[in-house]
Amino acid sequence: MDDEFAKLIRRINPPRVVIDNDSCEDATVIQVDRINKHGILLEVVQVLTDLNLVIKKAYISSDGGWFMDVFNVVDCEGKKITDGELISYIQKKLESDDGFVPSLKGMVGLVPSEEHTSIELAGTDRPGLLSEVCAVLANLDCNVVNAEIWTHNARAAAVVHVTDNTTGCAIKDPKRLALIKELLCNVLKGNNDLKTAKMSLSPPGVTHRERRLHQIMFDNRDYEKIEESEGGRVQNNSCKPHVIVSDCNEKHYTVITMRSKDRPKLLFDIVCTLTDMQYVVFHGVVHTGRMEAYQEFYIRHIDGVPMRSEAERERVMQCLEAAIERRGSEGLELELCAEDRIGLLSDITRVFRENSLCIKRAEISTKGGKAKDTFYVTDVTGNPVDPKIVDSIRRQIQQGILQVKLNSNPITKPQEENTISFLLGNFFKCRTLPNFLIKSYS
Repeated sequence: MDDEFAKLIRRINPPRVVIDNDSCEDATVIQVDRINKHGILLEVVQVLTDLNLVIKKAYISSDGGWFMDVFNVVDCEGKKITDGELISYIQKKLESDDGFVPSLKGMVGLVPSEEHTSIELAGTDRPGLLSEVCAVLANLDCNVVNAEIWTHNARAAAVVHVTDNTTGCAIKDPKRLALIKELLCNVLKGNNDLKTAKMSLSPPGVTHRERRLHQIMFDNRDYEKIEESEGGRVQNNSCKPHVIVSDCNEKHYTVITMRSKDRPKLLFDIVCTLTDMQYVVFHGVVHTGRMEAYQEFYIRHIDGVPMRSEAERERVMQCLEAAIERRGSEGLELELCAEDRIGLLSDITRVFRENSLCIKRAEISTKGGKAKDTFYVTDVTGNPVDPKIVDSIRRQIQQGILQVKLNSNPITKPQEENTISFLLGNFFKCRTLPNFLIKSYS
């Protein structure tokens, strides 16, 4: 009966998405109105981030069984969305109940696992780990077509898509898959890491790679600090995110406020973590400046209650700090463009290892016979890379072109709290829920 009633409500009030380029001078405004359900905020944010759109502002409200969000977005160049086909795709995707909308010229959508073998890795990070993993795959005639690697708090996680080098298809032979698993696990256990080292195959179907990385890191408890020797590393605490968890007793919410360095996909990372931890965002505001992002959310656990203990608050703070930091572009950004071939990634990562570079994060992609790989690297102590080493690596790598994109270790001083802070808190103090509306500011 509940399912049939929900279907009736959807027919009476179908999802509605309005995309407006006139009301805001410097951004496209996307308003989403639809029936509320757990995870709907993540679904919407995921659609926008998968299109490489940057969310500059957001206003969230989902009380009373109805979901209403307003997003101010720009493209990766900071411009409004003007492409008619892209606007139509966004509207259809966000209004779709089943989530199925044909991809837009191949730029959106996840590759079904039948076209490749998706390998998930987790373990303790160490210098040269990615190089060893890539060497094993190359020796087993596995071609890496796409991959993403994250490291955080001395943990490492990766989702790697491979094909058979001979057939160009997914690897399905159980004996060969067992051998791949055995050898990769041996690499991950190189430091006697018997507890956290894991290698598994993604389940059949479609997997969202970045969400899986968050889940793998969370399962690996990367939010827990590991004491380690810094080896002369210069600490920069000014770039650390600031997360505060407090109570809104009047409305029985837990309030989370966050200040951090702004970057692409920041909102996705935070909402992904809250959703996987079984929390629901009822109201929220997101505001980004030139360097800093401010976010405030009013949440409850999925069972309808706010946080009850100090231990729970502390754990949520740790997990949100980890979610913000995981994708933080630590180190020097290097981009490699070259003709793809079997073993290319193994050769590149070996050169990095031989020159004492640590890969903190990497994004690997191939398309049309071309490899485009992005690496974020530091030296073995975690400090900035000597430019002479980069020049040396360029001379050693003859297969492609290695470019230095940027050094992503800026020091940003947190701004003083301004009128945006506790914006929704002020609203809640002077409004009751039935009269509460979130206004779109431009």
